[in-house]
Amino acid sequence: MRRGIAATALVASLALAATACGGDDDGGSDSSGPVTITWWDTSNATNEAPTYQALIKQFEAANKDVKVKYVNVQFDQAQNKFDTAAGSKGAPDVLRSEVGWTPAFAKKGYFLPLDGTEALADKDKFKSNLIEQAQYEGKTYGVPLVTDTLALVYNKQLFAKAGVQPPKTWDELKTAAATVKAKTGVDGYWGSTQAYYAQSFLYGEGTDTVDAGAKKITVNSAAAKKAYGTWLSLFSGKGLHKADTTADAYAHIQDAFVNGKVAAIIQGPWEITNFYKGSAFADKSNLGIATVPAGSAGKAGAPTGGHNLSVYAGSDSAHQKAALKFVNFMTSAKSQSTIALKNSTLPTRDDAYTDQVKADPGIAGYQTVLSAAQPRPALPEYSSLWGPLDTELPKIAGGKESLDKGLSNAEVAIAKLVPDFSK
Repeated sequence: MRRGIAATALVASLALAATACGGDDDGGSDSSGPVTITWWDTSNATNEAPTYQALIKQFEAANKDVKVKYVNVQFDQAQNKFDTAAGSKGAPDVLRSEVGWTPAFAKKGYFLPLDGTEALADKDKFKSNLIEQAQYEGKTYGVPLVTDTLALVYNKQLFAKAGVQPPKTWDELKTAAATVKAKTGVDGYWGSTQAYYAQSFLYGEGTDTVDAGAKKITVNSAAAKKAYGTWLSLFSGKGLHKADTTADAYAHIQDAFVNGKVAAIIQGPWEITNFYKGSAFADKSNLGIATVPAGSAGKAGAPTGGHNLSVYAGSDSAHQKAALKFVNFMTSAKSQSTIALKNSTLPTRDDAYTDQVKADPGIAGYQTVLSAAQPRPALPEYSSLWGPLDTELPKIAGGKESLDKGLSNAEVAIAKLVPDFSK
């Protein structure tokens, strides 16, 4: 029988002790048959899910005592759906948890600490910044499955025709964009108004939306204003495409880039397969990937994204034991290499970057920029902080609101999300 989450802390500690000792099922599973665990996968149902389903078959073939019930849950619905299920009943044994969700669910006691368990047996093999991002209050609540970050992606042919190199600073980007426009006739750069894509500008000035350690809201600080001022300046000027504030802006920017109508954008590895579908990248080697340009503080960086596999703290010991084994298999170097080759996603451990995996120029290119990726602070509310900025930044970029007014509005909205933070 599956236990609820009412006494979460006690359940988690007892269940972890049982699994660490290889304990037997606590009476809820049929010892004569395999244990069936449920996995909620939030990957793209068409492009990515088939790879995970094939790996499940491999896992079941090698582990006759475990069956996996696969459920594909729409990403934009999964967080609320799991939150509701974990607070009552019906939660899956394993969740593909976006990195921003992990500390939030850990704080609620919904995730099992994985340190010392089979799931995290290869902890030292994973990139340290990704393990850090899966932690909350000193404990690890997820095993990194896939990762991502943002990079400056560019059209090598257009850059070569213009005689420019990948820019290392935002000022160099402005100069390069103007040269590309003059030499090729197409815009050199098209920026996004989305808050996630503007995050790199904050890092470039050595700041963030909040200072989690000091419990202070910094989105309206002098450094943040400078960062967003730089971001805003990239929507006007020779070779710089004007801001698109429509609901279809993401698609417009992506389509222009893959078809050679703009030379460079900021984008993540989740679009690798779509890059290759465009006319500009029929030859995959034409795709250039470089670290996001640095700000005036001389710092370059981009937010770290991706997904962890986490185990539900409310499952009984038999299901947790099976879940831990499954997580270990899915995050192994062999499985991650398979996922990378099939889905063009980035592995989270260096030993999964085989020669065959790195033969994909997109994956190889993004691997080189991962070292500049910054893990998000272990703040449960952190991912929600982009919401107010997603409301204000398009208004600012579209000229409907001043930078000062927009950031002031964002500060007020963020204060409601983290009421114990000072301004």
